[in-house]
Amino acid sequence: MGVVLNIENGKREPASIKDLIDLTAADMGRVNKLILSKAGSDVEMIPEVANHLISSGGKRLRPMLTLAAAQMFGYAGEGHVKLATSVEFMHTATLLHDDVVDESGMRRGKKTARMIWGNQASVLVGDFLLGQAFRMMVDVGSLEALDILSSAASIIAEGEVMQLAAAKNLETTEDEHFAVIKAKTAALFSAAAEVGPVIAQATRNDRAALRSYGMNLGLAFQLIDDALDYGGTSKDLGKNVGDDFREGKVTLPVILAYRRGSKAERTFWKRAIEDNVVDDAGLEKAIGLMTRHGAIADTIGRARHFGEIARDALAPLEETPQKSALIDVIDFCISRVN
Repeated sequence: MGVVLNIENGKREPASIKDLIDLTAADMGRVNKLILSKAGSDVEMIPEVANHLISSGGKRLRPMLTLAAAQMFGYAGEGHVKLATSVEFMHTATLLHDDVVDESGMRRGKKTARMIWGNQASVLVGDFLLGQAFRMMVDVGSLEALDILSSAASIIAEGEVMQLAAAKNLETTEDEHFAVIKAKTAALFSAAAEVGPVIAQATRNDRAALRSYGMNLGLAFQLIDDALDYGGTSKDLGKNVGDDFREGKVTLPVILAYRRGSKAERTFWKRAIEDNVVDDAGLEKAIGLMTRHGAIADTIGRARHFGEIARDALAPLEETPQKSALIDVIDFCISRVN
């Protein structure tokens, strides 16, 4: 069940973040040690729940962005490791909270923490990780970095509430959906990229370039996730294909297919999304309607657009191995649909 998302012409080398991984390997080793240390607690359940998700195989892309961005501008201190760890803890906390809000059963191919320890434990351990993140931000001693990351935390929470308020609303516009994913996903990418040049005392223009890069990379990343839910594999997603459909999420492929569909098709979408009448046959029909109306292809097209904005944001910066690696990240995020 599904569609093949291959929209490249000709053969190309597969996109990779190997250079980013290599450039940040030493610092990521320190980040990983700090993650394990700061996730510890005398309260037994806290490290159990935290490590269940922390050790489940995420790429840790966001902290690598922080490390590479700091390196790009010659930062030689210790603060980037603490800020990268803070970024990863913020991300982990949002995943714990998201899974409760979305009533998700799978995350990165494993049962979610809420399925094992319950909703209360997931929420409270997420709160613990946020607290630890802010303690590390304070340790770094950069008020500007603290302001950027704390603002991102508030924006992410606003995005969650925006999504909750718009849940199962098929009249959601494309602009409204972009506002949600800009807050929920792109804000942390943006903050992760910006704090690196901030602690390296880079120029305002350089900071703005990394902020724009992160924001548009985050938008592209989420739109590709939206597309993969209807045309990817469980391996690509770290969850079951079609989970967004089963949970009644109104993502961009749904918005486009609903708006472009006939009256009968819109009745199907209302029954599936608003009334939660979903099964494998319904998912297959949903994918068929999305394919007919170009909804998945156009979602990927929007992602490519934001990817190009991210690429252009870095264009004026000096050529460095880190800049090249950050550009590779754009291609890697988009290439997940091939």
